[in-house]
Amino acid sequence: MSDSPEPVNYQLKVVLLGISPMIWRRILVLSDSTIEDLHYTLQISMGWEDIHLHHFIIHGKQYGVTQPGGTTFSTRACEVKLSTFGWQLKEKFLYEYDFSICPSMGTWRYWWRHQIRLEAISAAQAKQTYPVCTGGKGVCPPEDCGGAWGFMETRQEYSGWHILERFGSMLEEEDWTEYREELCQLQTWLLVDQNHFDRAQVNSRLQQYASRDKELMLYEQGIG
Repeated sequence: MSDSPEPVNYQLKVVLLGISPMIWRRILVLSDSTIEDLHYTLQISMGWEDIHLHHFIIHGKQYGVTQPGGTTFSTRACEVKLSTFGWQLKEKFLYEYDFSICPSMGTWRYWWRHQIRLEAISAAQAKQTYPVCTGGKGVCPPEDCGGAWGFMETRQEYSGWHILERFGSMLEEEDWTEYREELCQLQTWLLVDQNHFDRAQVNSRLQQYASRDKELMLYEQGIG
């Protein structure tokens, strides 16, 4: 008989810092899941594409999934279980995504910073598939839009009225195919303007992650 304790359920609230109105998610993860699992859970829950560097900062140490040519870590993310951190209620840690060295300053720029807070610890439910998203608000910003500040500035430029007006003028053109790239951009910012968080879609993807070949699923979703 195993002496390992039964996994418990961590309720985490994830807040994307520097943005108003707040963009946030509430997720449930098991204590025996790994840093690697948490990374992909955050990517799926937030709506990121996992095309940039990332790391967690927990108890002053960095953790993450090592990527070819990218950041390396002293521990393997697939082996570090969340239970090893001994988190207490209300404890916070950081997840930073998309960072690089500023050429002019020679310092690191962190475009997207997520504050993660442990809200509750409870018994895991046998019939529940984990991870699962139980709440959230706000559409994820587009990748490469300049971080929180750039996102808020650009969002003001792409109001719903501006987008619809531009759509109308494009339709009047005889050859609108030359506007395909702009059309895709307008569609992206129209979703931002609508600001609808689709929790059902997120949970469908999380369930796929939990129940299928993870590498195949992440590839199909454009993550990793």
